[in-house]
Amino acid sequence: MAYLLGIDVGTGGTKTVLFEDTGVVIQSAGAEYPLYQPQNGWAEQQPEDWWNAVVTTIQQVISVSGIDSDEIKGIGLSGQMHGLIMLDEHGRVLRPSIIWCDQRTAKECEEITARVGAERLIEITGNPALTGFTASKILWVRNNDPETYSKCRHILLPKDYIRYKLTGDFATEVSDASGMQLLDLKTRSWSGEILEKLEIPSEWLGRVYESPEITGVITGEIARRTGLAAGTPVVGGAGDNAAAAVGTGVVTEGKAFTTIGTSGVVYAHIDRMIVDPKGRVHTFCCAVPGGWHLMGVTQAAGLSLKWFRDNFCKEEMDLARQQNIDPYIIMTEEAERMPLGADNLYYLPYLMGERTPHLDPDCRGAFVGLSAFHTRSHLIRAVMEGVGYSLKDCQQILVEMGADVDDMTVTGGGGRSSLWRQMLADLYECPVKTIVSQEGPALGAAILAAVGAGLYPSVQEACNVIIKRDQIQMPIKENSDRYLKNHPVFRQLYHQLRPGHPIGFSQ
Repeated sequence: MAYLLGIDVGTGGTKTVLFEDTGVVIQSAGAEYPLYQPQNGWAEQQPEDWWNAVVTTIQQVISVSGIDSDEIKGIGLSGQMHGLIMLDEHGRVLRPSIIWCDQRTAKECEEITARVGAERLIEITGNPALTGFTASKILWVRNNDPETYSKCRHILLPKDYIRYKLTGDFATEVSDASGMQLLDLKTRSWSGEILEKLEIPSEWLGRVYESPEITGVITGEIARRTGLAAGTPVVGGAGDNAAAAVGTGVVTEGKAFTTIGTSGVVYAHIDRMIVDPKGRVHTFCCAVPGGWHLMGVTQAAGLSLKWFRDNFCKEEMDLARQQNIDPYIIMTEEAERMPLGADNLYYLPYLMGERTPHLDPDCRGAFVGLSAFHTRSHLIRAVMEGVGYSLKDCQQILVEMGADVDDMTVTGGGGRSSLWRQMLADLYECPVKTIVSQEGPALGAAILAAVGAGLYPSVQEACNVIIKRDQIQMPIKENSDRYLKNHPVFRQLYHQLRPGHPIGFSQ
């Protein structure tokens, strides 16, 4: 029997899954770690926390499964995108990683735009300068912590730091590299023009591979520590959303998916490069060689519901512990008892600024229309609907750009909620599907490893064998009509709360 290992280095934790080469899950393990916010709008994590989680979860899946590690034919990596890891000449971490949802780099984005030119930047990298992307973080360290910057010799992304620890190789792949804002999307290689204009040494960046290509092998030292076999190939893998696309079978034109994790994403595969000149959605290289994808991002999707749970749902969490169930199940049941529209209560999910469609790192979350009539259950429903409206914003722009999003799969932790899936089906006015496997990015990473190991000839053919469709939820016309009436109200609230308005957002 041939086995594959998929490792997903997420924001809330790492998940390692052992699969058969047909996609059947043999064993999985997860480990959580903290997110640090030293200041409002900042977000950091410790790379060593990721590494410890990876080692622990690999050890667990191998020991519990009881398989011979020689039967693992390949390892794929997935991870949160955009995070900045700076290493010194000895490969030691110089500072905490500034991760994807950090919003401190507005001035650096202005600097990037001034150095490169707004139109030229989008032409090369497919996106305007954004606070969440890696390039602005590099400049922030240079501008604010020159001592650390002077010691830097290597720059890696989160999953690529794990690759370095596993194999000793400094490498990345096209999907994750696209989110650094240093890659030429047409040539799928580092942009000499961008690096020169931003004065970032090219030798600090790892070699760029296609996602299914083998980038290195497990070293003897790591084999002894984890239980893996020395020489096991590690493929390029993918950024979390590109890996989720593979893990849901979104690998050909006409297919799309929505994920509700910490952030929310609406993602469509395209066979030709399309760029939004307004920069409202991202264009990246995807994990399928020669392909690209369009992606709209809601910064705080599942994070919004988690924030509400942690701060306002102690009773639900206590009851969940007594019943040994997930507190989100109880919260969803409460939301289901509330009417569509939450009795005219709206929630704006801008806890960490926003990307699509507003490109505004300074906007903030809000409940609007709150009265003494409303209950906690109303607020839970409003949070879920607010995330849904924001994802509708993303889907709407992809449609405007010509992407076909009629074949929609939903994944991520929030995708397990039938209520949330129904909201999306109603808002998108199209069927919403799930797949049998719930492993998402980890499965996608394992599929890429299967292709790299030669078990399948292509990503598309591997997905045809491995991905199995599950539930389908059809839109309810009455619900769609009401949601589509409410959606413009939701969109207008952002503009009414902008700085300069009498009740606008402020820092």
